[in-house]
Amino acid sequence: MPRVTRSATGYSTWRLIADQLRSEIVDGSFPPEAKLPTEGELADRFGVHRNTVRQSVAVLAAEGLVATRQGSGTFVVPHTLLVHRISLRTRLSDSIGQAGTASHRPIAAKIVADPPHEAATRLRLDGRPALQVETVADVNGTTVARSTSWFDVALTPDLDIHLRQTRSITKALSAVGIDDYVRTWSAVSSRIANGTETEDMNLPAGSIVLVVRSVNTLVDRTPLQYTSTRFRADRVELDIDFDELDNPGGHGRSH
Repeated sequence: MPRVTRSATGYSTWRLIADQLRSEIVDGSFPPEAKLPTEGELADRFGVHRNTVRQSVAVLAAEGLVATRQGSGTFVVPHTLLVHRISLRTRLSDSIGQAGTASHRPIAAKIVADPPHEAATRLRLDGRPALQVETVADVNGTTVARSTSWFDVALTPDLDIHLRQTRSITKALSAVGIDDYVRTWSAVSSRIANGTETEDMNLPAGSIVLVVRSVNTLVDRTPLQYTSTRFRADRVELDIDFDELDNPGGHGRSH
């Protein structure tokens, strides 16, 4: 990689280097237990001072991706990469449930009289209130995702009550008579985590999150749920299943 310089946007050199090393850890170029090159070697590779490299590696250590062993060097820590499948009826809790010690749980729910414009538009609320539900997903003790979902209150009466009782969106929807729903739209983007996301997911400042916005509908395409999920980019891979999206007869559930 050529010499790294400070970007025109002010994104620091050490962050650019941390991003590069993080991607190489996640894609397996530096597998678990692999030893990273020395500070001097990394400084030569990126054309920077050792202090800059030291700052980059410190960020990776704070994220739990590497650890320094006194007298031996810095090594990649074994870590779980959550593969989240985006398809017609797959939900986040399905992905979480396959990733070791994991949980996906609601942490707050409230009815909002004036929901955000995109939620209101996607759900075709026409001035009706919406139920806002906040959830978090943890894998092996690390929070890897934070979701904000909006539901049409007219379609889901007392959903918040059932949610507090069941601690599950799927079970709460079933309690109000909704046993099947499908994903009809998704959009994926990335950005720097905001303050709340940095705190919730214990991220270093400047970390990247993957943002998946989606709409679930009833089988007759009546909008049911609009969700924005922010994933830790260093711990999550998104797997988009085009076969199932093209084949509505597939099995599973959506979140």
